[in-house]
Amino acid sequence: MTLAAATNENLAQFSNSLIYASMAVFTLAFFAHIAEWVFGSRSKVGRTAAALTGAGTAAAASAAPAVKVRQEGGGTAVLDKPKIVTRSAAGTRDVPDGPGAAGGTVKGDLYGRIAVSLTVLAFLIEASGVVTRAVAVQRAPWGNMYEFSTTFSTVAVGAYIGFLLARKNVRWIGLPLVTTVLLDLGVAVTWLYTKSDQLVPALHSYWLWIHVSTAIFCGAVFYLGAVGTLLYLFRDSYENKLARGGNPGPFARSVLERLPAAASLDKFSYRINAAVFPLWTFTIIAGAIWAGDAWGRYWGWDAKEVWSFITWVAYAAYLHARATAGWKGRKAAYIGLAAFACFLFNYYGVNIFVNSLHSYAGV
Repeated sequence: MTLAAATNENLAQFSNSLIYASMAVFTLAFFAHIAEWVFGSRSKVGRTAAALTGAGTAAAASAAPAVKVRQEGGGTAVLDKPKIVTRSAAGTRDVPDGPGAAGGTVKGDLYGRIAVSLTVLAFLIEASGVVTRAVAVQRAPWGNMYEFSTTFSTVAVGAYIGFLLARKNVRWIGLPLVTTVLLDLGVAVTWLYTKSDQLVPALHSYWLWIHVSTAIFCGAVFYLGAVGTLLYLFRDSYENKLARGGNPGPFARSVLERLPAAASLDKFSYRINAAVFPLWTFTIIAGAIWAGDAWGRYWGWDAKEVWSFITWVAYAAYLHARATAGWKGRKAAYIGLAAFACFLFNYYGVNIFVNSLHSYAGV
């Protein structure tokens, strides 16, 4: 039996259709998230400003009510209250979290729930496409960059949904997440698409399931941490401007005030990166063991191996910086973003621009 005969082309085409269908639903989710931000209330700066100025704790407390209630069409809608940060992970300030992307309004919250529902539906469709691809080729569905990309975005959305199910205040991730997923899938189906086929002999190993799956999971969760870090930098600048008595512009008043406090975003990113870092360490070790089985050496300074190690060093530096006085907050955030940039280059740059033993995973 030939290698081509081992692939079910009908299932492979069905998998492609599911990926395209998920992109269509993600697009609807994107517009729903846009509506959530646009039609949510134009949040005022009073809550954060009160916590940062002489208005005092009482003003901050009154600006962040226990429960936000809004009458709409004769009915009563109860929305979650913003949580109060009691200790800043960056060691800077205590500021109440914003109410989220919806801005605390019933209309914004409705669009937000629609966006989340569409995101869940798109996730289920995309996950079905990934599973169908696996059945079609009778192997793990991450033997090339196209398969890696579709699985990567699926896991990233799944992690986001997991945080939502755990009742974490992460709806603010929705818009950047869906935007990134659409870009990822667009690149995958346009430039990275690879026909369903069997693997080269070196990849016929159970380590494919272990090593690559953990790499995908780590990258997807690192991505969520990078989003939190990037938004932390914007929110921190916003809070600093308020603390100096400045007057933020319309963008800050309508968008940044709705985000969690800078300390909350900082803590969110740190906890995610710290939790996933040991698994990334295992990913590198598993890859070395697999290399020993496949190529007869555990480490050969191949480009993919080197950049995996560079990524590990960068995240180790980030975690070390967070534990070292004077390297918290923005400085550590820059290191965290640089670490994620290393991961992205390891995935895209090495596979596309560098010849290595991992070239079989290229486009």
